[in-house]
Amino acid sequence: MIWTSEPQTAFAWVWLPSQVDPVPAGVLRKSGSEYEFRYGTSYLQRDDAMSLFPPELPLLRDWQSPRDGLTIPGVLWDASPDGWGQRIIADRLGRPGSTHDELGKITILLESGSNRIGALDFQASATEYIPRGESATLDELHAAAEALQAGTLNPELRRALVGGTLVGGARPKAALVDDNGRQWIAKFSMSTDPYPIVRSEALAMDLARRAGIRVPETRLVRSLGREVLLVERFDRTPDGQRRHIVSGLTLLGYDTLIGARYSSYPDMLDVLRQNSVGADPGRELFERIVFNVAVGNDDDHARNHSAFWDGLSLELTPAYDISPGNGTSEHQAMDIGRPGERGSDWRTCLHAAELYGLGRGEASGIIERIDSVIRDEFDDAADAAELSAGERKNLWGLQFLNERVGRIPYP
Repeated sequence: MIWTSEPQTAFAWVWLPSQVDPVPAGVLRKSGSEYEFRYGTSYLQRDDAMSLFPPELPLLRDWQSPRDGLTIPGVLWDASPDGWGQRIIADRLGRPGSTHDELGKITILLESGSNRIGALDFQASATEYIPRGESATLDELHAAAEALQAGTLNPELRRALVGGTLVGGARPKAALVDDNGRQWIAKFSMSTDPYPIVRSEALAMDLARRAGIRVPETRLVRSLGREVLLVERFDRTPDGQRRHIVSGLTLLGYDTLIGARYSSYPDMLDVLRQNSVGADPGRELFERIVFNVAVGNDDDHARNHSAFWDGLSLELTPAYDISPGNGTSEHQAMDIGRPGERGSDWRTCLHAAELYGLGRGEASGIIERIDSVIRDEFDDAADAAELSAGERKNLWGLQFLNERVGRIPYP
């Protein structure tokens, strides 16, 4: 397929809570340099109609422009793929290397697969829903990812890569459904990886689970002689429902570039508290921050956090994309405290604890517990991740519990 020009409209379909089939929610149109959205009349008349996200798109009949600083409502763009998926789409349209601004955001939304993250999809029609996607094996998906990286992608492999347009992230990945109907995100290791990135993430996710962090199930499997990390999808239910998701970036009202500079955990927590029912999310968010610091995950930007939205309240999703960096960063991707405190160390975490509803003693206890679990369980988890003695030696003290993290603070 050769790209000609960007379509001017796309219809948003949504899986409402407790429903297994989508309904048309409204239309997205390009208006100058922005993209506006309007709910459909039939959707507004439904008894179970919900706002896709009230701060951005309340249930109104009029056209709604994006929030200040955005070109498209964030909750709609949350359903788009990031760098890797956009690269696949550009290649398929005969425009390799083109950005989403060059292809147009509606093109990206209409050309990405339908089994995307969350409970939204985009169609050319408001009356006929036609899912987009190709079934492919894990090896086929992996081979296609390698071929795209090498510039040798053929039409057959290109069809398999539709599954790679469903999810965010810069690294090669794809959506996969196993023989039992369980759905996974497959994260591929590549021949160009500078260190065992996939197995390091498998190790971090395993340790997070052992430390009491709520994370999805993960499996380490092999494909084409290399490791693949399978992460079970938490936005799908066994009975076929899809759960609506709002990214941390959208909670904060930022686009990617502005968000990288101004996003903060306390601001995100404020939004969660204002729109949550039940237990305060402060402690859980603090535990995730501490664990990210402990394992050198400095890619904890706002789009790597998200919350379920059911029309009534927000609830943190399980933690995901806990991937150790190269061990050289001294700061997290978002502010831990106020204002501007991003240090990757226990002092910064402890100093900010009150913002998360924690006393100094309780915060110290969380830090001590997570530190102890990593120290005590590291070798066992590294065995499960199939890391060699040399690989785990390189990870320990650099990504995992880097010396700059500091001593465990006691009250």
